[in-house]
Amino acid sequence: MNTLVWIVLSTFVVSLISFIGVFTLVLNEKFLDKIVFILVALSAGALMGSAFLDLIPESLDKAVLNPFLLVLIGFSVFFLLGKVLHWHQHSHQEKRQKHVKPVVYLNLIGDGVHNFIDGVILAASFVSSIHLGMVAAVAIVIHEIPQELGDFGVLVYGGLSKARALFLNFISALLAIAGGIIGYFLATTIGSFVSVLVPIAAGGFIYIAASDLIPELRKEERLGSALRNFIIFLLGIALMYGVQFIPGAA
Repeated sequence: MNTLVWIVLSTFVVSLISFIGVFTLVLNEKFLDKIVFILVALSAGALMGSAFLDLIPESLDKAVLNPFLLVLIGFSVFFLLGKVLHWHQHSHQEKRQKHVKPVVYLNLIGDGVHNFIDGVILAASFVSSIHLGMVAAVAIVIHEIPQELGDFGVLVYGGLSKARALFLNFISALLAIAGGIIGYFLATTIGSFVSVLVPIAAGGFIYIAASDLIPELRKEERLGSALRNFIIFLLGIALMYGVQFIPGAA
């Protein structure tokens, strides 16, 4: 099978992981409301873990520009985007049926960039060898499960319906295919291409987790629930740490 076909098929399979939230469609709204903070905590931990344990170390290995400067640029860009979205929301006060929080759009953008990078990484792996590409695909699928589940929780918490959250999460996930195709045709310059995008994505992840998700978790006043959310947050970090030990995940 042609290398490009392998890349497209593998990135499509990775994109399907975004539908993991479909399992919540059978849950009633009351129960979903109870677990949505758990999903937000999982997402916050997964984003932090992914940024500090995966993306930033990877950018240090392939640095073309100062990776910490690029992390700050990514953080600043998402900070600016958040302010623009907040301003736009409050300057258009038409009565909407459901109030959608800016974190929804920031999360979709950040996850889209991350999915695009995953596609580029898959392309680089398959160009090296089909075996390495398949190993990388398995590693990325395992890596994506907790993060996509957390992302779905953030979108629902941010004001989207379950069906719309699933649809937009899938659209964001499809950027992996675009990343795979572009990565295939840029195989000769893929190292410098990834080295710039990866730390920028890390900065975006840190901003979303630290500025939007963790402050929401801090609103929980009941000690038991707050401790539960903190443990789930740590679990999200631990899952991202565990991925490092999967062959081909690095």
